[in-house]
Amino acid sequence: MDTAPPSERELAELDDSQDLNYQHILALAFAVKEINGDPDLLPNVTLGFHIYDSYFKDNSTYYATLLLVSTLEIFVPNYLCDTQYNLIGVIGGLDPLISLHVANVLDVYKIPQLIYGSAPVMGDKTPGLPFYQMVPKKDFQVLPKNYQYILALAFAVKEINGNEKLLPNVTLGFHIYDSYFQEKWTCYATLLLIFTLERFVPDYLCDAQYNLVAVIGGLDPLISLNVANILDVYKIPQLDVDWVNGKVESEICTGEEKLENLSAFLFEMGMTGHSYSVYNAVYAVAHALHAMSSSRLNHRMMVDGGGLKLLLHLLWQAQPLSVCSESCNPGSSKKVKEGKPFCCYDCIPCPEGKISTQMGKKYTYMNDCNKCTDETYPNRNQDFCIPKEISFLSYGEPLGITLALSALLFSFITALVIGTFMKHHNTPIVKANNRTLTYTLLVSLLLCFLCALFFIGQPGKMMCLLRQTAFGIIFSAAVSCVLAKTTTVVLAFMATKPGSRMRKWVGTRQAYSIVLSCSLVQVGICIVWLATSPPFPNLDMHSVVGEIILECNEGSVTFFYCVLSYMGFLASISFIVAFLARKLPDSFNEAKFITFSMLVFCSVWLSFVPTYLSTKGKYMVAVEIFSILASGLGLLGCIFTPKCYIILLRPELNNRGKLMRR
Repeated sequence: MDTAPPSERELAELDDSQDLNYQHILALAFAVKEINGDPDLLPNVTLGFHIYDSYFKDNSTYYATLLLVSTLEIFVPNYLCDTQYNLIGVIGGLDPLISLHVANVLDVYKIPQLIYGSAPVMGDKTPGLPFYQMVPKKDFQVLPKNYQYILALAFAVKEINGNEKLLPNVTLGFHIYDSYFQEKWTCYATLLLIFTLERFVPDYLCDAQYNLVAVIGGLDPLISLNVANILDVYKIPQLDVDWVNGKVESEICTGEEKLENLSAFLFEMGMTGHSYSVYNAVYAVAHALHAMSSSRLNHRMMVDGGGLKLLLHLLWQAQPLSVCSESCNPGSSKKVKEGKPFCCYDCIPCPEGKISTQMGKKYTYMNDCNKCTDETYPNRNQDFCIPKEISFLSYGEPLGITLALSALLFSFITALVIGTFMKHHNTPIVKANNRTLTYTLLVSLLLCFLCALFFIGQPGKMMCLLRQTAFGIIFSAAVSCVLAKTTTVVLAFMATKPGSRMRKWVGTRQAYSIVLSCSLVQVGICIVWLATSPPFPNLDMHSVVGEIILECNEGSVTFFYCVLSYMGFLASISFIVAFLARKLPDSFNEAKFITFSMLVFCSVWLSFVPTYLSTKGKYMVAVEIFSILASGLGLLGCIFTPKCYIILLRPELNNRGKLMRR
């Protein structure tokens, strides 16, 4: 394989994304060509090089580094069959983090790395990594290249505003925006100039005292062209810096340009400090190789007269150095040092919930930390925003499946109890304490279990309207049935006393009146709720980090707790009445079972409130579903388990004589 240095034509065809560091490539090629042309420095040895881009990504950096130590252009880790091509050294990038990643791989193979940018910060986990820094330490290495243009603009505006005859009663001002050499940032900055100051609302301008009269273009012809495309819509002129031939050419480069014919105003002609460091790094490798090849210990490395052909690989990034401070890493922001020039600053971590990140081709980072959009959140390093996940209690996750199956199972059990009671419809234990109330209670419990399914799945408008109101009305009907049963027992006992006036209150009519009136109160509360502040689907983007919660906003928290409070009031009355009637001498007295069932019911819903308030997202919904299932199961189990036991397992006890004796 021919390893002669690439020509200028070949170098010009490299990825145009590296145009900012084209001079570094030229410095590398020039040094390699100069060394190969020196017969005294490395006789019988030909230097070559390959260039890889890290794309500012860790995985790309590691991949490119492994390519260096593998067979050329074939990625097989730890496999090298090109004996005539040997990797002697690596020139690292401007980014210290990239150089650190490269060193982690090269250290395994004991290959040195020369860096011409900032040295990585070493820690306890990175001891002894081989770095050879080629950049001298200087307080001021690079001045802000465009600072002179800003000064010229500010000076001109100040001169004009000081001339009372030129623009009386008019004050000029200016705003400066950076395009970051990207089309989208250019368009965004141009639109910011046109609309309300610092507030990007397209085609909306409310600052009548600020009027944009002209725009001074940038130094890049493409930037000015993008600006002009927008300004033309609003008929705003652009004053461009004088380009080659006084206009922006539609075809910027042909690939045949000569360096000496290009505008010195647009292109850097002098050698920069970084380019000189690249040049020195190549010579450092060459002199080290010269010393090594002259040593007896390494004499066997020379291939019989064919010469040792080396591949010198360059991994570089585009990161301009600040004047007196290192560039801040992503996830941090600049804080200007007091009493120091504006280019001297400290790097402080971004506060929680904010990020700073790379803005364009230049390896520069935002001066301030910014919040992510509502749809995204910061990653762990706070250097870019991650899309939030959509979250709701669905049928496709274990929690949703478990709750849904539980609701269906309890509904099935309730249906079996209803079937059992209907089959033994005329037996004494079914007829006791008003069997119509018993069926009403069982149907209410069946609907309670089924209404839990309203809480699972993606919230919709109808689901949000129905789930809380249906739950409140159905549960109120169930508790009303329990209250009616308990009241019937108490009234029946009081009516047995001689001369009691309570006999006229004993009967099914009073029991039905209790169920109907208590249920209608809850229906009235729900109607007012739906008429004034109905629940609706909502996106909660702030309660849980990294999640967008699809939820039902209750519309009015007051009405939600009114529904719960009324249910609690009915349950409390039922518990008190049942507790007082638990020892009454009635053969079919259910008061003991009702007392225990109401105790379970009240315990569940008392613990529900603090648990519900302490959870967020889909787990709030899961807590309410669990409370619905637990309290319903408590009523079903405590009241109907003893009756089902007698009906199914002890049928001989299901007659009036036996029950009376018991």
